[in-house]
Amino acid sequence: MQVREVPARERRVDGVSELRDALLLRYYRRAVPPPSLMDRRPLGFAAAGALVIAFSAILVALADVSPSTAAVFRCAYALPVLGTLAVIERRRYGPRTSRERSIALLAGVFFAADLTFWHHSIDAVGAGLATVLANVQLVLVGVIAWAALGERPDSRSVQAVPVVLFGVVLISGALGSGAYGDDPLLGTLFGLITALTYAIFLLLLRRAGADALRPAGPLFDATLSSAVFAAVAGLAVGDIDFLPDLEAQAWLVTLALSSQVLGWLLISVSLPRLPALLTAITLTLQPVGSVLLGVALLSEDPSGVQLAGVAIVITGIVLATARSRSGPTDEPARSLA
Repeated sequence: MQVREVPARERRVDGVSELRDALLLRYYRRAVPPPSLMDRRPLGFAAAGALVIAFSAILVALADVSPSTAAVFRCAYALPVLGTLAVIERRRYGPRTSRERSIALLAGVFFAADLTFWHHSIDAVGAGLATVLANVQLVLVGVIAWAALGERPDSRSVQAVPVVLFGVVLISGALGSGAYGDDPLLGTLFGLITALTYAIFLLLLRRAGADALRPAGPLFDATLSSAVFAAVAGLAVGDIDFLPDLEAQAWLVTLALSSQVLGWLLISVSLPRLPALLTAITLTLQPVGSVLLGVALLSEDPSGVQLAGVAIVITGIVLATARSRSGPTDEPARSLA
């Protein structure tokens, strides 16, 4: 049997193919989290994060500071903790690319806009309708993810959107009297801008942490740029106070460590592991948590309509997530076979 010698040109082609396959395998190993992380159920992380950030409104109210002041200090006080975690991630997994960091920094610009416009929307149109308008992000996340990323939502998530939005309306009290504030037109505009900037922030942060292994790094970059741009916006508007009193600062530190660090780290862990629309639906647990926290911490007495809204939101989330609990998790890995 005669053995044919492989020409050098063919060997070079084979080498290129082998290099391509190795790069693809490396990409998918980075993009798909190891089984030990997948087993922790990303829906649980997203739900826990939503309930943690539900403290935000109460803590801002207790701090009694302007919208820009709250936005700047919740981010600034979170930076040392997030920075430490980001350094640990860098030592363990290596540096992130400049493109990933740029995307995260851009996400922070939209987060600063979201925080600022949301607080101004509350002032202009009332907390109830501001909450409803901000949760229009449900629709916007699904539309943007489909149009820009080609991520078509499944039918259960689409069916859950109107259910969840109706529940949020009931929770907010927007159907009651006096919920529309002093400037309905301006407040509605601010609320819709809040929804748009929040939707873009979620999608950018999700993209910046696409490898699913380093949630703190992208969140640190986004929080850093958010602090800077919130301060710039505060100076432009003239409502920022760089020296709030000690009691206010104590509440702002609590806000930073709870919502900005713990809450958003939990959400960041889940973002690359879940469809965009499903994440947005799960985050509507935030107004549910706000109602429950109001009862537990502030002795509030929610109406029957608001409690019905809580039940409807939970029903919508169950509707959206029922199929996802047993969904496949190794799709990208199988595509290499």
